[in-house]
Amino acid sequence: MSDIAIRVEKLGKRYSIGRRIGYQTFRESVTDTLLAPFRLLRRTRRDERRAEDEHIWAVKDVSFEIPRGEVVGVIGRNGAGKSTLLKLLSRITEPTEGFGEIRGRVGSLLEVGTGFSNELTGRENTYLNGAILGMRKAEIARKFDEIVAFAEIEKFLDTPVKHYSSGMYMRLAFAVAAHLEPEILIVDEVLAVGDAAFQKKCLNKMQDVGRAGRTVIFVSHSMPAIARLCPKTLLLDAGKVVRFGATHDVVSNYLRSDTGSCAARQWVDAPRQPGNEIVTLRSVRIRGVAGETRETIDVRDPVGIEMEYEVWKPGYALVPNFNVHDDQGVCLFTVHDLDPAWHRRPKPPGIYSTTAWVPGDLLAEGTHFVGAGVSTMIPLYTHFYESDAVAFHVVDGCQGDSARGDFNGDMPGIVRPLLEWSTRIIDEPIVASAQVVTEHSVAAGACE
Repeated sequence: MSDIAIRVEKLGKRYSIGRRIGYQTFRESVTDTLLAPFRLLRRTRRDERRAEDEHIWAVKDVSFEIPRGEVVGVIGRNGAGKSTLLKLLSRITEPTEGFGEIRGRVGSLLEVGTGFSNELTGRENTYLNGAILGMRKAEIARKFDEIVAFAEIEKFLDTPVKHYSSGMYMRLAFAVAAHLEPEILIVDEVLAVGDAAFQKKCLNKMQDVGRAGRTVIFVSHSMPAIARLCPKTLLLDAGKVVRFGATHDVVSNYLRSDTGSCAARQWVDAPRQPGNEIVTLRSVRIRGVAGETRETIDVRDPVGIEMEYEVWKPGYALVPNFNVHDDQGVCLFTVHDLDPAWHRRPKPPGIYSTTAWVPGDLLAEGTHFVGAGVSTMIPLYTHFYESDAVAFHVVDGCQGDSARGDFNGDMPGIVRPLLEWSTRIIDEPIVASAQVVTEHSVAAGACE
């Protein structure tokens, strides 16, 4: 068992719901105490059953083991129990049943605000967190400059963190958690805060932590990030483990189930729409050639990626953009709207729909994730970006007229273009009465 970093057995956490106890005056407290016996006598069995039902299991009967040095992802829809599981493992909350055993020094980054004292400065919080991890002052000082450089907060190092923006707060919190060399690093959706450059820096740092032989548990809604970082992934739904194994298999299972992403997504509630006072995102969907929403696309068919957004302020030359990743986290391509009708032209207020068409016989088989955003190019500014907004599956019907041709084996590669091939004989043997075709041109994979 010495090679096991985390062992969880029948772990569960139950919360009471719908019952709140407010503040009481001294007279109300005395009165309630005196009347309590009479209330108990009057309580009916129906009331008792109702009281017993006023709870919910955020995590229920969860069991798994993680060996030392493994990087494990945790995925699932909102409310699946991911954050609760990490809080149980980090000892922030106590389990209702079962147990989770952690062997090693733990660094946790669960949400903005966790582990920092608002009244202390960035410098003081760095040393405080190191002390909580059991590190000596000299050890923290050795890493201090590296932490500050990573977080990019040199000017605000001696400012109380209560004055930090959420992005500054998260940069420092992640830098401290990742650089103070915990044996086990627990991270919950760190990519939800910060710009694209910082997100990339976080991913690279977590990769370094994993390569150093330390154990990492990483919760994220970004399937490309999970695929890039985590060889193994745990899928939760309704507080229970649905699947635990190779990331490729688990992510595919997640997308095929009702718990995962789909080919269309809407943001109906205006205050919750990604964006700002200039432009907000309303919907993203995958379209077939007939305009219908499609989750599965034949490898030979074009696929449309459609974004609907609302412009609120005039005067901005807004550029919709998409990027597409495969289920291994590899970015296949990034595209920007270059429609001549709107190129470098400000869009007046209104609701817009923009569609980018990906030609058939280009993408490889498998699951593809689409991120959608709107930017201003001059100067460069991203108004919103929604990673993994939608997903779709590319399949090959094996009819012989795709790039696969008559080959039935595994075809690696992030794309599968249908190329034109040309073959000619450059050294013709001398054969009497033989007629030889000197040039033959066919499309790749086509049957003769």
